[in-house]
Amino acid sequence: MTRRERVIQALSHHGTDIVPYQIDFTNQARERTAAYLGDGDFIDKIGNHILRMSYSGDHVEIRDGFFRDDFGVIWNRTGADKDIGVLDNLAIAEPDMSLYTFPEIPEERIRRRCEDTMQNRGDRFTIAEIGFSLFERAWTLTGMENLLIYMLAEPDFVGALFDRITEFNLRMLKIYLDYDFDGIYFGDDWGQQKGLIMGPALWRKWIRPSLAEMYAAVRRKDRYVVQHSCGDIHELFPDLIDIGLNVYQTFQPEVYDIRAVKGEFGSRLSFWGG
Repeated sequence: MTRRERVIQALSHHGTDIVPYQIDFTNQARERTAAYLGDGDFIDKIGNHILRMSYSGDHVEIRDGFFRDDFGVIWNRTGADKDIGVLDNLAIAEPDMSLYTFPEIPEERIRRRCEDTMQNRGDRFTIAEIGFSLFERAWTLTGMENLLIYMLAEPDFVGALFDRITEFNLRMLKIYLDYDFDGIYFGDDWGQQKGLIMGPALWRKWIRPSLAEMYAAVRRKDRYVVQHSCGDIHELFPDLIDIGLNVYQTFQPEVYDIRAVKGEFGSRLSFWGG
């Protein structure tokens, strides 16, 4: 059984000879592990089952430890988080979409990444990723607290912002789905350690409709839909199943009762993590 076949078998809710696994590292953890092992190529030797391809654009260092991305967001990586960082500016400082222009999608560069991934996939299950896929993309532009206020106080603005993010992502998906990826991964943190950041009512009002549209684009091509969210989002599992989710990641054992969630949803949803 190949690694890809093993993952597909698990996603079909059938037993496998071994549990398919995927071990990922932050940059700092990868560097420390490589130093401990004395092997900079150790990741290629641990047998990971999934090949993940993401395109996050250019992150240009504008001063020591501060990086500007394609969306005009500045990330401060001088603290503990060296991978993403902490928001350092407001790309959209007022609830007015006329103040902001979305970046162009560098299609040729993305297609080269997709082609390279296809050539190097081997026998792995291969996914293309859209990180910061909706709620996170919005709050990185406006600020977290501002977006939560706008969800209540500025519905026209939030609707326009989410529509533009969805349109951008659908254009990305159109490129990704030209290639033979097994699935598409959406990254978007909605959870705290206990419950949702915005609550289920606002999630269903603002986030579910866009997710349903993006998931449908993937499912029409018979690919798997993978959704990442940290934290406790158990209230959303029925919604996510209803709009076509196949795999939820990351399944934190300190947040969920693994056996209870598996018993309730395991025949309809696969869990990655834990």
